[in-house]
Amino acid sequence: MIWRCGDITFDLSARVLVMGIVNVTPDSFSDGGRYLDPGAAIARCRELAAEGADLLDLGAESTRPGSASVPPEEQWRRLEPVLAGLACVPVTRSVDTRCAAVAERALSAGCRVVNDVSALSDPAMAGVAARAGAGLVLMHMRGTPETMQRETAYADVVAEVAGYLHERMAVAEAAGVARECLAIDPGIGFGKSAQGSLELLARIPELTALGRPVLVGASRKSFLARITGDEGEPAERVPASLAAAAVATWQGAHILRVHDVAATLRAVKLASAARRAAR
Repeated sequence: MIWRCGDITFDLSARVLVMGIVNVTPDSFSDGGRYLDPGAAIARCRELAAEGADLLDLGAESTRPGSASVPPEEQWRRLEPVLAGLACVPVTRSVDTRCAAVAERALSAGCRVVNDVSALSDPAMAGVAARAGAGLVLMHMRGTPETMQRETAYADVVAEVAGYLHERMAVAEAAGVARECLAIDPGIGFGKSAQGSLELLARIPELTALGRPVLVGASRKSFLARITGDEGEPAERVPASLAAAAVATWQGAHILRVHDVAATLRAVKLASAARRAAR
């Protein structure tokens, strides 16, 4: 299993990748406003890189439940100085956006991955990724962040998510995206109940059967608090997040998108060693 992201190719048969989250936003659920200042965002990126992040995922639009879309120009105003400040930092950069225009600018500024939580809702996105040879993450979400939690019932959440991602992969490939550039994300917490998110975490092998790397983003999400009872601030969900990272690794996930890189790497090492020992 390889994942090609521009001029970088990751061998995902060797180990699980850890993607650090940096929200250049005023309203993200876990750290809203903390890294809106470019200097703070750059410092955070350097910190996560030093902790061992394989990738940094930078987003300038919150996609928490109920959040409104951010115009492309405002997204780029937030992102541009951060990407410029990271030009010499030796870590692969990803842009978290639903907008093809923002993705195109970010790829020109050094990003190697587009993390699209809308799985090509912008019809120009696949072409942008294809022309750059970029890595492209396609995520399952019902509706938009504004509407996604209005309907969280599924007959079989894993089967529906797998079917949707299979279809979006076909759309991307038809637009010229190389299959080895694609990764998929079941969208834990996006239009899912706590039980649905848990089922997705428990049944990752049904998603890896699609033949592409599976990215899991469970870090600090509210479904963890509903299961554990930790109803305080998102930072209080770190222990549950580490448990979710270990479960995802054991179940065969290839990439983990997280807030807490150093701690997650320890959890991943243990879960990976146990997985190898069980073979």
